[in-house]
Amino acid sequence: MNFTLARRLLGDTNPVFIIAELSANHLQDFNLAVETIKAMKKAGADAVKLQTYTADTITIDSDNECFKINQETLWDNKTFYQLYQEAHTPWEWQPELKMIAEDLGLICFSSPFDKTAVDFLEKMEVPAYKVASFEITDIPLIEYIASKGKPVIISTGIATLADIEEAVNACKRMGNEQVALLKCTSAYPSPLEDVNLNTIPNLKDSFKTVVGLSDHTLGISVPIAAVALGAKIIEKHFILDRNLGGPDAAFSLEPHEFKLMVEAIREVEKALGEVNYELTDKMKKSREFSRSLFVVEDMEEGEVFTEKNVRSIRPGFGLHPRNLYNVMGKRALRTINKGTPLNWDLIG
Repeated sequence: MNFTLARRLLGDTNPVFIIAELSANHLQDFNLAVETIKAMKKAGADAVKLQTYTADTITIDSDNECFKINQETLWDNKTFYQLYQEAHTPWEWQPELKMIAEDLGLICFSSPFDKTAVDFLEKMEVPAYKVASFEITDIPLIEYIASKGKPVIISTGIATLADIEEAVNACKRMGNEQVALLKCTSAYPSPLEDVNLNTIPNLKDSFKTVVGLSDHTLGISVPIAAVALGAKIIEKHFILDRNLGGPDAAFSLEPHEFKLMVEAIREVEKALGEVNYELTDKMKKSREFSRSLFVVEDMEEGEVFTEKNVRSIRPGFGLHPRNLYNVMGKRALRTINKGTPLNWDLIG
């Protein structure tokens, strides 16, 4: 269960792929977008993800009640068109942002929201595509994305199990097996009780794909926990300063927070290791601090061993504690001083 994304191998025992989502956090300022990407690199991100749409490619300009947001979100009382006018990343920026990111050593790709966006990104030669949660039901779009033969990362924020299966099968129909699934909760910010991280290993088992997390919770504990459960991709929104505001500011990480998350993820990766019951040399040395049988009172030759003069104590230089009852009732072969580790040569 792995595939290559821009010469980076994802999945299995490979390092977690950490994506910084730019989203709307450029506030329609190109220089701010550039500075944000530079900060992403310093914070330890592996990739920057853009979003490629315009208000007109993702919705229509209408005051019809259907197009008004009223779901107890950060964006209520706006129309979809108003939100996406504010939040979109100008297409003319994107080739240059990609070049800047790649010059910094970051991988840069995007979420397309219609076929024209896919065609535009193909000309940019992006190495992968992201399917946003709300697009998981757009099977024709997913087929078109998958047909380009590049890795497809799919968020599952609004998806039923059947939706996920249909999206994965759409990719496979197009001959594309390079699919990753991101557990996602499409609430902004996401309440912790709705995250259900235990779904991550189930996604992996069910679909035999690379799995990860697209996270909209506040803070960094959820993505760190996701890594412990097998997530190999972590995506998190990134902003230079939440005080800048904007549609996604509330659930985006500032540079120092993102850096802490990356450092914690790398520590968890090291700690996860592999299934291994072998003892290292240091662990073997540490066994000296385990318990063993010691003579705890001075004993004369021929004296009987009892629970009063023999105990299981630290350190571990005497007989294994399992031998305690085999020793009881036997006699000392010679005088034994208090504090002597017990061994069979002392026992009659």
